[in-house]
Amino acid sequence: MASEQTKKHPYHMVEPSPWPAIGTLAAFIMAIGGVWYMKGGTIYLFATGLLILFWVSYRWWRDVVAESRNGVDHTNVVRLGLRMGMVLFIASEVMFFFAFFWAYFHSSMPIFSLVAPESWPPKGVVPLDAWSVPFLNTVILLSSGATVTFAHHALLQGNAKKTARWLLLTVLLGLTFTGFQAYEYVHATFTFTGGIYSSTFYLATGFHGFHVIVGTIFLFVCWRRAKAEHFTPEAHVGFEAAAWYWHFVDVVWLFLFVWVYWWGGSGAVAG
Repeated sequence: MASEQTKKHPYHMVEPSPWPAIGTLAAFIMAIGGVWYMKGGTIYLFATGLLILFWVSYRWWRDVVAESRNGVDHTNVVRLGLRMGMVLFIASEVMFFFAFFWAYFHSSMPIFSLVAPESWPPKGVVPLDAWSVPFLNTVILLSSGATVTFAHHALLQGNAKKTARWLLLTVLLGLTFTGFQAYEYVHATFTFTGGIYSSTFYLATGFHGFHVIVGTIFLFVCWRRAKAEHFTPEAHVGFEAAAWYWHFVDVVWLFLFVWVYWWGGSGAVAG
């Protein structure tokens, strides 16, 4: 086979890599460790698998970054494929959250269920005030969507320092959002096992919070790369993927705020 430097096609023929196999092993260790922990064992096996997965992710993504900067592998055709891959990934995430919203509506709205709830929230549940911490988090997350857009515009203008500053501000806003979410959970009057309202609430908002953490890490890596001037106005697929993911997180939160916090906590459904 001809080497990558002398290839006559625009596609990236990926070199053999150990990371998929090691990553699969790490996930298997996590699964066994998680079951063991839920059966009364220790958390150490699960933590070991998680640490291996973090290490594999770091090494794997480092290889991808190196491929993106060698001037050979990531051609325009490859970049288009990467963008389409990210679009399909986000589409799968939409279906993921659709299931959570369906569970929430099925439990709260008569039109979605044959058994109409007597009231929503159920009697005895004191919901969180939508116009306190949740509204503040809405402002924070929408602001972070604006700052990442400003970073993108700065990148298109070739201003790496300005791009890094806007990205750092976005990361700080993401961390602030996560901090307020944790504060909200600590002060909530209902627990995860408190019934259908609390289960659907924590499932939807908790997985969104997890996505915020992942997106914040994603943007932190982009900030480090922007400081190192890895991106150019013509080639910055990694940044685009992070920005698209972050905007997706923004949109999901708007649905959560309107339906779960505002409508769901207003007592709109009453028997």
